[in-house]
Amino acid sequence: MKDFDWNHIRAFLATAEQGSLSAAARKLNLTQPTLGRQVSALEADLGVMLFERVGRSLHLTDAGAELLEHVRAMGAAADRVSLAASGQSQTIEGRVAITASDVYSAYLLPPILARLRQSAPKLVIDVVAGDDIRDIMRREADIAIRHVRPEQPDLIARLIRDSEGHFYAAPDYLDRRGRPKTVDDLKHHDFIGLSDIDRMLEYLHPMGFPISHDNFRAGSASGLVAWELCRQGLGIAPMDAGIAAKTKGVERVLPDLAPITFPIWLTTHRELHTSRKIRLVFDVLAEALAKP
Repeated sequence: MKDFDWNHIRAFLATAEQGSLSAAARKLNLTQPTLGRQVSALEADLGVMLFERVGRSLHLTDAGAELLEHVRAMGAAADRVSLAASGQSQTIEGRVAITASDVYSAYLLPPILARLRQSAPKLVIDVVAGDDIRDIMRREADIAIRHVRPEQPDLIARLIRDSEGHFYAAPDYLDRRGRPKTVDDLKHHDFIGLSDIDRMLEYLHPMGFPISHDNFRAGSASGLVAWELCRQGLGIAPMDAGIAAKTKGVERVLPDLAPITFPIWLTTHRELHTSRKIRLVFDVLAEALAKP
């Protein structure tokens, strides 16, 4: 029975998932020629062709597709070994990656990281700012701050609290367009879109907000950019009350309106939670985020 080089298997898996040698090389931090040699070596060891080139892309052959099923299982097992090894580390030093929305990353995390630096100066915190769901199972992040509870059984999550949000606008915008007195007045105002407008409308319509796509005259997938558009007078935007309190140049719209509530979940991998450094960061985040 022939022993296969794990580097060759890993090169095949990355190429199959990325669809090209160049993308796979970037993912594995290798040069494209090196990655290509590793894939070719695996093909030579197996005596089959795993890819065929179609234009600039690589497509799996039937043999490659069959092998991919087994290799993915091997990759998942390797990830579990890495997670278990990380979880056994009892030294409070090294890298911990936290993923949160860009707004939370910019407004909420800096003072928390300053506190962590005092208690664990050897930690290196990597903030992965983004609104997409990062894959903790594949170690893109060690801890995630999200507004939805994860569904994967290997992840553990703690509901920190229900946060409150309101609508805000720049005073000069409200001076120009008038300050809404009722919810019905909002249909005459411009709104800032945050990422998926359809999703925003699905959330707001059951609450009685009479707005449509026509009200959204500017927006961005970046929460930071959308918030700055609001601050500079381009329209009304929803925001976490705590972050709005830290922002100069915005005014709450319809101050008597009931707040919009949304949960804050803190998530990590079950095995990583046994690591002292992950546990420390997780607990410090939980304590800090629990405060409105």
